[in-house]
This record gives sequence, C-alpha cells and structure tokens, in this order.
Amino acid sequence: MAQRRGQRGGPRGRGNRRNRSDGPGGPGGQRAVVEDKAPRSPVALPAQATVGELAEILEMTNVDTIKALMRLGVMATVNETVEFEVAAKVAASFEIGVLKPKDREESAAAVKVGMDEEMTDDNSVTRPPVITVLGHVDHGKTTLLDAIRGAKVVDSEAGGITQSIGAYQVDKNGQRLTFIDTPGHAAFTQMRASGAQVTDIAVLVIAADDGVMPQTLEAIDHAKAANVPIIVAINKMDSPGADLDRANAQLAEHEIIVESYGGDTVAVPVSALKGDGIDDLLESLLLVAEIQELKANPDRAGIGVVIESHMDKTRGAVASVLVRSGTVRTGDNVVAGTFRGRIKSMMDGFGNVVKEAGPSTPIEVLGLNGIPAAGDQFDVVKNDREGRDLVNTRERLASKRKDQRAATTMAEVMRRVQQSGAKELLVVIKTGSHGSIDAVQRAVEQVSNDEVQVRVLSASSGAINEADILLASASDAMVMGFETSVEAGARRQADAEGIAIRTYDIIYNLIDEVEDAARGLLEPERKEVVLGHANVLEVFQHGKREQIAGVRVTDGLLKRSGRMRVIRKGDVVFDGAITSMRHLKDSVRELTNNFEGGLMIDGFHEYQEGDLLEGYEVQVTRR
Repeated sequence: MAQRRGQRGGPRGRGNRRNRSDGPGGPGGQRAVVEDKAPRSPVALPAQATVGELAEILEMTNVDTIKALMRLGVMATVNETVEFEVAAKVAASFEIGVLKPKDREESAAAVKVGMDEEMTDDNSVTRPPVITVLGHVDHGKTTLLDAIRGAKVVDSEAGGITQSIGAYQVDKNGQRLTFIDTPGHAAFTQMRASGAQVTDIAVLVIAADDGVMPQTLEAIDHAKAANVPIIVAINKMDSPGADLDRANAQLAEHEIIVESYGGDTVAVPVSALKGDGIDDLLESLLLVAEIQELKANPDRAGIGVVIESHMDKTRGAVASVLVRSGTVRTGDNVVAGTFRGRIKSMMDGFGNVVKEAGPSTPIEVLGLNGIPAAGDQFDVVKNDREGRDLVNTRERLASKRKDQRAATTMAEVMRRVQQSGAKELLVVIKTGSHGSIDAVQRAVEQVSNDEVQVRVLSASSGAINEADILLASASDAMVMGFETSVEAGARRQADAEGIAIRTYDIIYNLIDEVEDAARGLLEPERKEVVLGHANVLEVFQHGKREQIAGVRVTDGLLKRSGRMRVIRKGDVVFDGAITSMRHLKDSVRELTNNFEGGLMIDGFHEYQEGDLLEGYEVQVTRR
C-alpha cells in the first residue's frame, strides 16, 4: 500500500508537489513550478458578487479569497458582497486576468425591432409588424379590433388568435400582423416610460361623425413622441353625420397631412360595424411594414417585452409577453424585469399549449417567481445563475436611476438630456386658456436653430395632470405651464419621476427659460491655452519601463492638472496627461519659470535630452 501510495504521489498537498518536482533539474527543479503555475485564461467578473461566488469564479477556496481581501484591507465574510474593482484586485493577486462584463440591461428588448444589429444580421428574417390602436373614447377602437379579428383570424393550429393575453395575431394574404389591445394611449406610453418601444405602427382611429377630439390629440402626441408611423382609420363611415373632408381638415390642423391632401399619412375610411374597409386597412398596414423592413433573428436567445401580468390563484404568476426577437421555448430560464424563473408552460389565446414562439408572437408564460410590470424586459438566459446576476444588475441600476431622478431641478433635466447626446429639447405645454395655446407653442418653437431643435410634444389647455407627466417621463421632456396650475397628483408623480415642472405668468420668462435650456445643449467651445515650456535636461530610469524627465521651465509655468506635448526637432511626438510632477523631493501642483523638477507623462517613456515640453490646458466655455 505504501509503495502504491508513493507511486500515486500520496495525498494532495506538499507531498504531491515534492514528488512531482523530482525529475530533470533535480529535486525542487523548475519544471514542476512551471506546471503548477500554468497561465489562467481571463475570467468574467460581475459588477457585484459575494465572496463565495468570487471564490467559485476564481476556482480558489473561500479561505484563500478572504485572505486576499484582508491583504487589500477589506474585511468581508463569505456572504458579503464586493464590487468589481475589489474583485479585480483579488484576481490580480492570484495572477488571473479579468474581463469586465457589460451590464445586461442593454437588452435588445428595450429597442425598437428595426435595430441595426437585427438589420445587418445574416440570420435575420422578416417578422410581422406590431400594431397599436389609439384614439378617442367611443370612436370605435374595440369594434375595429373585433372586426379585424372576426374577419381574418389565424388558424388556431398555426399560432392562433390570442384573445386572452391582450394581443392578437391575424393573417392577410399569408402574412401575419400582431395587434396589441391596450386600454388607451396612457398604457401605450407607460410601456415607453418603462423603456420598451413595443409598437412598429400606430393606428389612429377617428370617428367620421365626431372628428378630432381631445383624446385624439393626446393619441397623436403620444404616437409622435414614440416616433412610429401613423395610419389613420376614419371609422363610422356608415353614420348619417359622417364627414370625411372635415376629419381630414382637422387632422391637417394638427400636422397629420393625409395623402388626399398631399401629405404622406395613409388614411383609410372604414366601417368597423359593417366590416367595410378592413381589407384596405390591413393592406395599408402591410405596405407600411414592408417599407420599414422589419426583421429579427429567430435563432438567437429570445428577448421580449411584458404586455401585462397578473397572479392566478391556481397557476401562479402569469405574464403576457410579446417576443421581440429570437425564439422562446418551454423549459427556458428567463428573466422578466426583476423576476426570474423557468418556463413551465406557454399558451396561446385559446389556452392551447405551444412549445416555442418566434419574433412578434404574443404568448402567455407560466413559471416566474413574481409579477413583472408592463413594459419590463423579458430575456432568455443560459442558466439560473445568469438569471440571478441579471436580476441583481437590474435592481442595482433601478436604484441608481431612482437616486438620479430624485432631483427635479432644470439643471438636472438638462444634465440628463446632455448625457443622452440629443440635440433636441422636448417640451410639454399646458396653458390656462385654449386661445393662448398657438401663441405659446409658436413662441417656443421659434427658439430652434440649426444646431438645437425645440419640439413641442403636446400643447393643450387645462391644469397640468398626471398624463402630462407620464408623456414627459417617457420622452425625457420638461413640462411648462402658462397661466395654469398643477394638480396635486401630477406634482407627486413629477417628484417621483424626476420631471421638472415650470409655470409662468409672463410669456417672456417662459421663452427666456427655453432659450437658456437650448443653449445648454450646444457643444461648449473648447480652446487650448499654452501655459509654458520646459527643456529636458536629463532622463532618469524609473522601474523597468518608465522614465522621468528632468526639466527646467524656460517660460510661463507647467500645471500638474494640464496636458503636455513632447516636441522633438519641431515635430510633436506625443501628447498626454501629466501623471507626476516634483520639485526636489516634493510633489507639486505647478513648476514656474526657471524652476527645475521632474515629471512623468502618462504613456510616454522615450524622452531624449533636448526635447521641448509644451504645457497647455483646454478651457471649456459655454456658448
């Protein structure tokens, strides 16, 4: 037994290493050391991880990982969480490279399906358009959807009409269209406010006998803010008071110019009650969808958007999901918002079980551990661990966004707009009287110039209400009131969403505020100011690669906070930031004329005696 144990190398530990070290090179030779320290491939670390999870990723024991943290001055137990920066230092102490993963919150479900990666993907195929029906109450939205469903229902065995999950799929000439049955434009915008651009086409329903009404105007504003094509369905053409020309003229007053008036908006006269014009409407929708070239890759992991959800007493959490791209299958591990689970079952609107669902397909999903909100992202993940990481990331980012939105000052609003890189200032306007709407809107829009556009999302009369805040929240706009008040509920919602509300009694003050905000979106002027020059007198080696330049300032001064050009024989050979500046043994912030010192420039290690150093700084001024 002893001999056999010796041949196997004995128990793991020192004996094993000592036996393996015998051989060429003698006892303790270098070959075994090289084998024990074979280079590890870099590992991906999450933004946050417990000490135990970090040890598992690094393939180290919990004790070794805790010791490494203690050497870094971090006292943490196995179940405590450490940030990426600390975990990276622990990995470096074990000579393991790390890869910083991107936050998974950038899921494609938050982007309109016409996204570039889908358009350029070789595996992408044409997908059905997703259509939302909007309009004034009692103008026939539900009747129109019923007429569409009743006339052109997809056969149940081929995917079915999804009557019970808030979305419907119909067939026209072998091509499918997906309709989302939302209760109104508020729900439409609520999904946008949650970060989900669900709709490809908006159908605006107007009653021919009633014309454009207040909720019609709100629906127009919300559809325009979503930046999706609008098709007008002029309903109730069978009504005795139907007046097509009046409806078209009223639309033109609100910048919806139909084709018969020389515009580019498709308008289709229909009678939802009699079923007239339904075929023409579906053909128009297919034509607009064809122009958009909507595509998705069915072979990737499924991503989608939650339409609605509820808790069923017998089935548990039930979520209605619209698949945006990829394919979702029964048994997949999924994350919806901040909830996760494994799909136990998927059903169509008839209650029939389906095994998989492709792009633009609405499904009902069972198996989540909670109820996600409408507009939440839905992602298929590889395993339960990846699902936990994604949920943790979303919770952390949601908390961060909440903290950032706590401030409702105009400066905070402008900071968010600037971070988005937009050159467009979006405004929601409310006035105390109907007669002042046009005057205020024109005055605000005239602030636009070649570099910054001021766009009015909505202009109406009355007190500022919660619907105005919702529209502003979905579009990162600011709300401006002229000679009007703010409802208490709107004020509370604005504080929660971080939306700035400004009210004015003098129109010139309103215009001045808009002009000031527009100026804030202009790129600031950047000007280089030369501070001084210095000659390199001597070069000192610092470590294996770095060098220190011993210099004398010949004119002006050099600032530690500035930048430096290295000029050799009249040519600039390097330009970078100053990482260290010393006079004698002291670290200093600047070196003035005739002073000597040593300095290091970030990334440059090839100084030569006689080099000329030019110190400068970039001054940024607001335009």
